[in-house]
Amino acid sequence: MAGVLAAATMVVHFAALLYIGLGGFLAWRWPKSLFVHVFFAAWGVIVNVTSLPCPLTALENHFRAQQGLGDLPGGFNEYYVFGPIVPDGYVSVVAIAAVVLLLISYAGAYLRWRHRKSPLAAAAG
Repeated sequence: MAGVLAAATMVVHFAALLYIGLGGFLAWRWPKSLFVHVFFAAWGVIVNVTSLPCPLTALENHFRAQQGLGDLPGGFNEYYVFGPIVPDGYVSVVAIAAVVLLLISYAGAYLRWRHRKSPLAAAAG
């Protein structure tokens, strides 16, 4: 059972990473979701630039320990992302691309919000 829970935690962790990277685009359709996304994005930055542990990594490590396995070597990103998905040497490029995507998603959400609030948009709608 611990193996299934560890795998489920890994899937949730990947979903959280996708949401951190792309969730700002959901605010184009659902503007109030931006507040949730800001929390997730800030959390992702904090966990990656400080020594604060990610609770999902800690949870997966807990389930791995129940199986007699050790902690994820280097953490979630180092084990599942950097190397297997993102080739060595491209981590900086991916980080920059993620920030650019985040900024584009927030700019688009702001422009759509401003358009909805404008008197012309209200008259047309």
